[in-house]
Amino acid sequence: MAILVAYFFVVLIWATTPLAIQWSSDSLSFIAAALLRMTFALALGLLINLLLRRKLFAISKVWKIYAAGAIGIFPNMPVVYWSAQFIPSGLVAVIFAMSPFVTGLMTMLLLRQNPFNPRRLLALVMAFAGLIIIFYQQLQLNDHAVYGVLGILLSCFLFSFSSVMVKKASMQLHVNTDAFNQTLGALLFSLPGLLLGWWLLDGHVPSMVSTKSWIAVSYLATLGSLLGITLYFYVLANMSATAVSLITLMTPILALMLGAIAAHESLSWQMWSGAGLVIIALLIYLDVSVQVFLFKILRSSSWREDHLQEIKNNFIKYK
Repeated sequence: MAILVAYFFVVLIWATTPLAIQWSSDSLSFIAAALLRMTFALALGLLINLLLRRKLFAISKVWKIYAAGAIGIFPNMPVVYWSAQFIPSGLVAVIFAMSPFVTGLMTMLLLRQNPFNPRRLLALVMAFAGLIIIFYQQLQLNDHAVYGVLGILLSCFLFSFSSVMVKKASMQLHVNTDAFNQTLGALLFSLPGLLLGWWLLDGHVPSMVSTKSWIAVSYLATLGSLLGITLYFYVLANMSATAVSLITLMTPILALMLGAIAAHESLSWQMWSGAGLVIIALLIYLDVSVQVFLFKILRSSSWREDHLQEIKNNFIKYK
């Protein structure tokens, strides 16, 4: 049951992150909000490591892995924060759902491994078709929305590039880093870039920070940056890669609903059509039906074997 709870917490945290990013910029510049979040997360994480007497650089040359992971924070996170000013929070999650496709392309280019087959190529074309619909619809509503869409696409590339480079560095060094240390190391290596970005783009300490911004920054620093990543790696270690990858599928759906309810974001039928195409493309790309997905989650929890067999028999019966 602990794995099941962790799984849904990861989905919930990832789904609420785009809206929290927008709210954190209520009284802060986008770069100040990103810097404040990462600084708080790093300080808290280093304190935890100190209390537990854990070493951050116990493995030789592990800094190379940390440096690769830092790309996913800087320049990636300032790009996300900047882009979130121009488009609805739910749309941020939908566009970021393109990450599995981008990661596949990066894997092919950087690791010389081809993850694509005819089915996945079809999914890639469908995802881009959905993205074009979203892009066109947002452009009709607001000329500045193009900045948000392009910015989140750039973020997908930076995030995927960072992930693949972490994998490449780990393979070269024959090292599997601790998930919590990986997070702290990436935060540490990204901090100089975040400070420089804040100095060049903002450069002044805000005289007043709203309660809304403080709550959002605190939420993102603790749950979004530390707990969310730790739970994600815990789930990854205890569930199949297929079940974990579907977190990317559920996140945009919940984010769209949350944005409509909590932030009153208007969602046109064109946006739903484009988002639907992206999500269907993800299902095809990951090659998992909803029934199999649910069974994989339940199988990973502590349910009794007879309950699992009953569920499996029902799935086979109605398939």
